Amino acid sequence: GGRDAINTTIINFNNEKMQITWAATELFPGENVSFSYTFDEGKSKVWKPCPTYVLDQDYNSGCLFKTEGPTLAISIRNSNGSEELFSKTLKSDFYIKPSRPENVTFFWKADTVTVSCNKPERAVKCLTLELQYKSKFDKNWQSRTSKCCSVGDQGFDPRKCYSFRVRLKRLVPHCNVVTYSSDWEAETFWRNGRLLDSCDDDIKSHSNTVIILTCLLAVLLTMFILSILLCKWQRLQKSVMPTIPDPKYIFADLFSDHNGNFQEWIDKTDNAMVQSKLEYEEPECIIEAESHQEDDKNTDKQGSQEKIFSYSRAAENNDPKAAQVACLMPASNTVASFAGFQILMNDDMYVMF
Repeated sequence: GGRDAINTTIINFNNEKMQITWAATELFPGENVSFSYTFDEGKSKVWKPCPTYVLDQDYNSGCLFKTEGPTLAISIRNSNGSEELFSKTLKSDFYIKPSRPENVTFFWKADTVTVSCNKPERAVKCLTLELQYKSKFDKNWQSRTSKCCSVGDQGFDPRKCYSFRVRLKRLVPHCNVVTYSSDWEAETFWRNGRLLDSCDDDIKSHSNTVIILTCLLAVLLTMFILSILLCKWQRLQKSVMPTIPDPKYIFADLFSDHNGNFQEWIDKTDNAMVQSKLEYEEPECIIEAESHQEDDKNTDKQGSQEKIFSYSRAAENNDPKAAQVACLMPASNTVASFAGFQILMNDDMYVMF
């Protein structure tokens, strides 16, 4: 359409330099246009040619010049300057792009971080300070904005490494007609209030920790599974193949006392068994009856030297206690009965039958 319909990009770099660009190949194909500007007002305008052109495929697509006032008039003409193709008057202060924040400082207190910078010399009320941060385990930046020139946030994990960057933004629509922000200040890396060169080491340390823990858990799980399988295998082995007893533990004396000599061991064992049988035989009770009458010694065969073995019946009945009692009881002129035995006793002798 008309002359004012041409799209241009206008940037006032911190109110120091102006840059105006246009799409040369689309708006003026095959023609190398000229650019002129002025900061003067009224009839006394003095047009100045562009000191530095911005080129696009060897065609003039923009102009870079010094900012000299709040009101700017621009004009785009054909190559020989005889025809004006586009003109516009604007307020240069509405297209300011601020410079990067200067002297950025970080203040850490527990899990809270406060970032501040030096105040610009002009238009501080039109600026805000934006802080962005993220850890290496976050996908997106977290953003916080506050009035110039201090901004802060809390909830930082002291074990993580964070990347920080800050910039200044121009307020819209009170100060600018276009939202312009400064370039980002150099990115910095922090962990628990300590400045780092990068967060790569933090990632490696976390990765190494995760790898070590994973390996440790894998080893413990493997040992647990193997112990269970071993118990199952032992049970199965006992049920399918019973354990053969080791004679070393059953016949301990054969190996400890006789060094495995079976003949020597069996001979000694037989002797021990014979002695053991002899020890359990009932004792023989011999009761001697002495005659008080010495004159009948040679004529009476049932005298003082007669021996009566009264324990035979007790032995036949397998009652050693009865036999023992019969041997120990004193002689008397009485007849007693004990455990099925009858005992005849007088002053000279006693008979058990």
